[in-house]
Amino acid sequence: MITQNRRLLGGVGGAVLLAAVGGFTVARCTADPAAEAQKSSIGEDSAEAPPSSLAMTDEAIRAADIAVEAVRSGGLGSEIPAQATVTAAPNGEAIVTARAGGAVTRVFKRLGDPVKAGEGLAVVQSRDAAQIAADRTAADARAVLAQRNLARERQLYEQKVSARVDYERAQAEAAAASAEARRAQVAASAANVTRDGSGVIVASPISGRVTAASISVGAFVQPETELFRVADPRQIQVEAAVGPLDAQRLAAGDTAIVELPDGRTIDARVRSITPTLSGETRAATAVLDVRDSALVPGLAVRVRLRPSRGDVSGAIVVPEEGLQSLEGRDVVFVRTKQGFRAQSVTIGQRSAGRVEVTSGLKPGQMIATRNAFLLKAELGKGAGEEE
Repeated sequence: MITQNRRLLGGVGGAVLLAAVGGFTVARCTADPAAEAQKSSIGEDSAEAPPSSLAMTDEAIRAADIAVEAVRSGGLGSEIPAQATVTAAPNGEAIVTARAGGAVTRVFKRLGDPVKAGEGLAVVQSRDAAQIAADRTAADARAVLAQRNLARERQLYEQKVSARVDYERAQAEAAAASAEARRAQVAASAANVTRDGSGVIVASPISGRVTAASISVGAFVQPETELFRVADPRQIQVEAAVGPLDAQRLAAGDTAIVELPDGRTIDARVRSITPTLSGETRAATAVLDVRDSALVPGLAVRVRLRPSRGDVSGAIVVPEEGLQSLEGRDVVFVRTKQGFRAQSVTIGQRSAGRVEVTSGLKPGQMIATRNAFLLKAELGKGAGEEE
């Protein structure tokens, strides 16, 4: 009897277990396929539409050293790339010399020191300076004596004591003595003779900084020997070498972009173009006006000249480093209020590090140029994290 009851309970338990398994299978077949299909659909949509925007603050953009530039239309024909050199403007550099030979007794300025126009840089003790000072003193004394003689002859002539010819002779002598005194004074001023007349002061004609100094106390220098060079960093220009055909397209007033070695760009303007070609390079020289304290004479730069004459197109030109490949398509990163957005573009010709964009951009939009690859890497990292 007990054995029969155990068999009955075992059969009931097996039926309950079979019912539970069957119910789970039915629920799985009726509910899970829709959920799985929905999950599969969401996964597929995410794969087809990767993120294209990247949020970045202004501080983060500066920290990553990402440059932003406004694009403009005109095609490759609207720009002339050229190598250039920063030089001092004619009024921006001065060669300071000694106006008389002698021994250097004092040096006031050293390499790199700031100076003002007319400020003394050194003192040269000179016998020539002593002679110039003596000539000035003698000329002043003769001028004073001539004026006194003229006054006396005028008085005698008015009193009918002396003849008119004596009075006229005194006038001529006074005029000659005054002219000689002025000449001696100008010579002393040009030589910058010291007050005591023992030497000459070597002074800078412009304000700026000392860029070269070849002088030592006690050294003997000859007249017109170069002792210092002074340059004003605000008075600079950029000289670009352009071909003869490109030179014909340029005119005074055309705009230009100066690309610095560190990646920064500076706006410039064409001041003039030489009418002849250099005998060595067979190229004309375009002189650009630019104002930037970061530029120093001798710095090699690259410029993009924008001629006002010549064939242009409606294509937009962007730096080649601003063009990136993302998911098999060409994109540029357009600046937005929140950061950047990857914008698909169609490209055309390439030349000298520049690329034509035939569609996908509008003139005036701001795009990332230098270090744009960092945005691509960050965007790819964000897509990987979402997956």
